[in-house]
Amino acid sequence: MNRSSMTSSPAGVTRRQMLRRSVSIAAAGAAILSGAGRLRGAEAEAPVVSKGRIKQSIVPWCWELFGEKWSLDRICQVARSLGLTSVELTTAAGFPTLKKYGLTSAIVQINMDPDPPFLKGFNNPDFWPKVMKATEEAIDAAAAFGASNVICFTGYSAKDPAKPDGARISLEKGARNCVAGFKKIIGYAEQKKVTLCLEMLNSRDTSHPMKGHPGYQGDHTDYCIDIIKKVGSPRLKLLFDVYHVQIMDGDVIRRIQQFKEYIGHVHVAGCPGRGELDQTQELNFPPIMRALIEAGYQGYVGQEFIPTRAPLQGLREAVALCDV
Repeated sequence: MNRSSMTSSPAGVTRRQMLRRSVSIAAAGAAILSGAGRLRGAEAEAPVVSKGRIKQSIVPWCWELFGEKWSLDRICQVARSLGLTSVELTTAAGFPTLKKYGLTSAIVQINMDPDPPFLKGFNNPDFWPKVMKATEEAIDAAAAFGASNVICFTGYSAKDPAKPDGARISLEKGARNCVAGFKKIIGYAEQKKVTLCLEMLNSRDTSHPMKGHPGYQGDHTDYCIDIIKKVGSPRLKLLFDVYHVQIMDGDVIRRIQQFKEYIGHVHVAGCPGRGELDQTQELNFPPIMRALIEAGYQGYVGQEFIPTRAPLQGLREAVALCDV
């Protein structure tokens, strides 16, 4: 009986063969772990934010609906890894997840289910009962969570959004209705120390439902600012979305300077296309961020672009670009 047979396993495999197999398995395992490490390596890097003069936030829908379709947990993990302190435009249902990661919500979403939140707004009194209820609930949730802003919208000019070619609300009447509607709820926002931020959306881009909003009434900065001025409360401000402003009005930096006292929140995305903040689009974001700083802006800038490539890479680059 030779040495090999004395040291063989019941299956006839020698100890040397077993050791070789063990080494191979260990090497394979190490390779797998190394690969996983590379997949998460970008998150293991130092946080992107180093200057912090611009507070930044992630808007979840872009990463929940497109690309890798991240969960809210994943978005919060990425926010922390980048050095951000906010994940915004969640309803109260998302607050426990944000709290788990020590994050705030720079601006709170209203819940208009089953409709998109921007479809029915303050320009149509027929929708006021639902709009007021959703806005009050969001104000309550924001106040309880310690969030300072709640989003709001003019709504669409069609009296019945299901029939966009039917009866319409004129610009003048829509503005008057918005002023009257906001005056009904702004006292509650003041009491709760929560600011309503009226978003201006572009109506020009027809390529995708989340790139443009044909029929949205508050589609120019001046129109929204006029409503805000007539309401006359420091608790109603403008959500200045750089992407939408560029499409409809342009002259972004001048408008920041002109309307600085009315800007309550800011969103960014590449233009055209609402993609990454990279070299394929027409906006130069560092000067825009510096204009916000020079204007005394103290709020957050929400990253709200639709990812077209590796989402974490694009997000890291966008955050770095805005960290002026």
